[in-house]
Amino acid sequence: MSWVWELRSVNGRALELRLRLPPGFEPLEPQLRAALGQRCRRGNVSATLSVTRLVPPAIRVNRPMLDQIVALMRDLSRDIAKDTEVAPPRLDGLLAVRGVIETVEEDPEPVIMARRDAVLAGWSQALDRLAAARREEGARLEALLTDQRARLAALVDAASASAAVQPAAIRARLEALLGELSGLASPVSEERVAQELAMLVTRADVREELDRLHAHIAQAGDLLQRGDAIGRELDFLCQELNREANTLCSKSADIELTRIGLSLKAAIEQFREQVQNLE
Repeated sequence: MSWVWELRSVNGRALELRLRLPPGFEPLEPQLRAALGQRCRRGNVSATLSVTRLVPPAIRVNRPMLDQIVALMRDLSRDIAKDTEVAPPRLDGLLAVRGVIETVEEDPEPVIMARRDAVLAGWSQALDRLAAARREEGARLEALLTDQRARLAALVDAASASAAVQPAAIRARLEALLGELSGLASPVSEERVAQELAMLVTRADVREELDRLHAHIAQAGDLLQRGDAIGRELDFLCQELNREANTLCSKSADIELTRIGLSLKAAIEQFREQVQNLE
C-alpha cells in the first residue's frame, strides 16, 4: 500500500479543516485535526489522503445498521403513504449510506497500527512543509506591508502639512467673500469676522484625527516588527485607520487636504487587503 497527502491552504479568519479520508482511516481524524491546530491558527485547509492498495480491500455489509435503516424506512413509508405514494427504497441508495458498507482490514493488528503511524508521520511532514511555505509567504507579506505602512505614514505627514495652512486659507477665502459682499450689504465688524473665522477653523480642525492616525500607523509598525500571529490586530487597526481617514475627509476645508485624504483611504484599503492574508 502507498499513500499521498495533498494539502491546500487559503486565507480564512478562523482555522477550518476539510478532510477527505479513504475508508478505514476515519479513526485518525482527531489526531490529524489536533496536529494541524498545533501549527496553524487561521486559514481554510483542504487535505486529501489518497491510498493505493496493491490488493483490493475486503468489504462487508453492516447488517445491523442496514436492518435499522430498512425498519426506519418502512415506518416512514407507512406514515407518508397515507396521503401520497412513496416508492420503496432502492438497494443502491441504502448501500450508499455512510457506514453500511465497511472496509475489512485483513492485515494483523500490528501491521494496521504501523500503517496508521506512518500515515500520521506523513501528515506531520506535510504540515511542516505547509508551515514553511506559509512562513515564506509571511516574510514576503511583511516586506510588502512595511512598504505600504511607510506610504501611509508619508500621506499622513502630507496631510499634517496641508492641515497646518488650513486656518490661513480659510481666512483668505472668508476675506475674499466679504470683499465681494461689501458692496451689497453693510460692513461686517472685525469682531464678527473673527468669530466666524474661529468657528470655521474649529470645524475644520483635524489635529486629533491626525494624531490618532500617526499613533495607529506607529502601532502597525510595532506589530510588524513583533511578527507572530498579528493578522487580527492589524485588521482592527485598519478599521480604525479608515474611520479616522473618513473623518479627515469630511472635516477638510481644503481641496489639497481632501485629495490627500482620498489617497490615504485608498492606501489603507490596499494595506487591509494584504492584512487579510496574515495569520
